Amino acid sequence: MDRWEVGGPIAAEVAPVWQHTPFPLCPVSLAFESAIAHASRAELPLVSPPPSADGAAFFCLLMVLALPVLARRCGTDPGAALWLGGLNPLLLLHLVGGAHNDAVMLGLLGAGLVAATGRWPACGAVLVTLAALVKAPAALGLLAVASLWARRMTGRRRRIGVFVATAALALVTTGVATAVTGTGYGWIGALSTPASAGNWALTSALGRATGALLHALGSGLAPLATPAWHALGLLATAVAVVVVWLRPPRRGPLYALGLSLTAVAVLGPAIRPWYLLWGLFLIAAAAPSGAVRRAVAGVSGVLALAVLPSGFAPDSRQLTFAVCGGALALCVLWCARWAPGFAAGQGLSPAKGAHWPERSA
Repeated sequence: MDRWEVGGPIAAEVAPVWQHTPFPLCPVSLAFESAIAHASRAELPLVSPPPSADGAAFFCLLMVLALPVLARRCGTDPGAALWLGGLNPLLLLHLVGGAHNDAVMLGLLGAGLVAATGRWPACGAVLVTLAALVKAPAALGLLAVASLWARRMTGRRRRIGVFVATAALALVTTGVATAVTGTGYGWIGALSTPASAGNWALTSALGRATGALLHALGSGLAPLATPAWHALGLLATAVAVVVVWLRPPRRGPLYALGLSLTAVAVLGPAIRPWYLLWGLFLIAAAAPSGAVRRAVAGVSGVLALAVLPSGFAPDSRQLTFAVCGGALALCVLWCARWAPGFAAGQGLSPAKGAHWPERSA
């Protein structure tokens, strides 16, 4: 099908690598993108932010509002959660600046977990399912919802019933959302869309390196290297998730969910820097203070600058501006820390014995 038949001038602005690729996302994401396209009336705004940026900003606001609530219920400092999660450069540069639909997923996931940790676990299951219908990894949040819900029940049968009820709510929500959006169930098959060849996920990089080595050795197994590493990555992800939930950390289900989503992002076949926010968002709310939070802050700062909000690597001009800006920021920070009187503003105060001139009446 010609690209103009599916989006007009907006489709022309899509990166070529995506123009002829099945959309590997779910019904709620498709409905959100469709609503944005209709709101823009197929016109490309030249000055004001596009509607997709406004939509992403709204769901980022949901994330920020959910963070202190989740932090209090996990027994952590709400201020530290907001600093690490709400002011995370990955969120500001990529979810707000890049308007990626991961913001929609995390906004719904955060709202669902707030409901689940409160008095509305059934509502939480519905919201988390809607998050998974934006991006599939959020489905792991149903484990957290069911675990939180089961804690309120006494007796093994009731707790098992909670897990069954959570699964039933997820299935009903999926069916209703698919029917309302009118997408059909073709989106399930699209989830298996292969990652791009140049993807810099860990398993993809290992696959390329192994393939190159096998090719140099003259082996006919070189084309199988990357699929084999992807399969190993998925197996390692499954093992990590099972271990985390069979032996959950003392911080509770939200921390276990954060670790699980981080494993999915790191070991999966495709990764972008902002994918790490899937887990870091919950780690910010539930992780204890100490090494984990420091590591998250450092990794976020580095990865935020690895890729532009557009999803592409910076060119030489952009790198030059970034280096110059970073050097200027370091100079300002050094002056604020070490230069005598800079931080206190003493350079602006009158000399000893001098007086500011009186203002005339």
